[in-house]
Amino acid sequence: MAVQDKRFARPEWKQPPFDALARAFLSTQQWWEEACRGVRGVSKHHEDQVAFVARQWLDMVSPSNFVATNPEVLKQTLLTGGANLANGWINWVRDAAAVAGDAKPRGVEAFLPGKAVALTPGKVVMRNELAELIQYEPTTATVLREPVFIVPAWIMKFYILDLTPEDSLVKYLVDNGHTVFIVSWRNPRSGQAGLGMEDYVRHGVFESLDTIRSLYPESDVHAAGYCLGGTLLAISAALPECPHAIRTLTLFAAQTDFSEPGELGLFMDESQISFLEDLMTENGYLDGRRMAGAFQLINSKDLVWSKLVHEYLMGATTPMTALRAWNADATRMPARMHAEYLRHLYLRNDLAEGRYRCTSHEPVDLSRIGVPMFVVATENDHVSPWKSVYRIHRLVDSPIDFLLTSGGHNVGIVNPPAGPAAHTAASYRKAHHAARKAPAEPDEWFASAQYSHGSWWPAWTHWLRKHSSGEIATLPVQGVAVNGKEIPAPGSYVKES
Repeated sequence: MAVQDKRFARPEWKQPPFDALARAFLSTQQWWEEACRGVRGVSKHHEDQVAFVARQWLDMVSPSNFVATNPEVLKQTLLTGGANLANGWINWVRDAAAVAGDAKPRGVEAFLPGKAVALTPGKVVMRNELAELIQYEPTTATVLREPVFIVPAWIMKFYILDLTPEDSLVKYLVDNGHTVFIVSWRNPRSGQAGLGMEDYVRHGVFESLDTIRSLYPESDVHAAGYCLGGTLLAISAALPECPHAIRTLTLFAAQTDFSEPGELGLFMDESQISFLEDLMTENGYLDGRRMAGAFQLINSKDLVWSKLVHEYLMGATTPMTALRAWNADATRMPARMHAEYLRHLYLRNDLAEGRYRCTSHEPVDLSRIGVPMFVVATENDHVSPWKSVYRIHRLVDSPIDFLLTSGGHNVGIVNPPAGPAAHTAASYRKAHHAARKAPAEPDEWFASAQYSHGSWWPAWTHWLRKHSSGEIATLPVQGVAVNGKEIPAPGSYVKES
């Protein structure tokens, strides 16, 4: 049996007795995975839950997690005379003190929005109690007629799409002749517990579109949404009261059919949602740290145990990066909105099955969208599994360019084509299909899609240009005045904790 797990990929694990330990562990892992399946009288949801818990326990007792059974740690201990373990103890004490004091991870202070990240110049052009709309300064003499309007998720902050200048999707679009608008969501407070999905549609998407229409009255928009923002944007685009003509719709790692939501679905049943509702009653929101904990559990092998080995056993220090600092900049979820999202979309799949009502008594009908779509999924996504994202083909009457890129939920999207931040191993598969003509099964699509090496960003900007109606002269950005002063990008809401 070949050892495929990257925990045991180093040459030290090929030597006895460590090769036997690794093989025994992987055999045990496989046995438990099979033992949790096909149990008479047990639903698939509960089988998945048991398998998930079993994997968590097994990941915890992996031989890679202990000094005596990890040959890499033993080798490092001999080479350093035990200094690695002393350094690991220092790292653990520092991290434990930070957790006890409710402090942010060390190093995040070097990546503050507007200081080291979210640096693309622009101004806030609309502001309400829920969101700011930022327009970015053009860098080209002419721009495509249709602006790009981006709706990010509010689970995390928007500047994942405007990190450093080297890996900023916003800057890339601006430099390629696009007028770019993006929503910056406000971190909700206790008094905003009653905010629901309808509020995010009306005061986030619709008010932003009204503002864009006032600035560019003769232009449609290229609308794009990321993760939950993409789900919200798809809902908004399908509503008859959508206030602005959407020329194209792009979704980044966004689900519209939640029948196979991946391992996040393990946390979704009526009892758990009711528990979360009770939990949110006191403060009016779900704390972002609880969301972060769920994401860590889903990929604990890489996000928890690999850190234990690297920092506490090997004694190394993981340098803070812009992406890691953004990931630590957690946000809250309003109680009503979060409960609606979990119950109606995740648990009941009301949106895909035609039962979801948002702003009216009529259910949202995604087949009303009708415009060309560009849908990006990521191959190793633990949040929005690509086969779940693929189900959009069944719901809309639109021609779709579906693209599957390497990487995960964040790294797969933040994928610049050149420069120091470019991913040398990046690749993607892409195929175009007319409405309702895509293969029914994702694996069938995968086998026939065209493979390309590199970033997917150029393919998307080429597609946007293809669906645009020409160029116009650039216009100066006119920011909205708050207390007599314009607010420069990245705005004020992104800086609120």
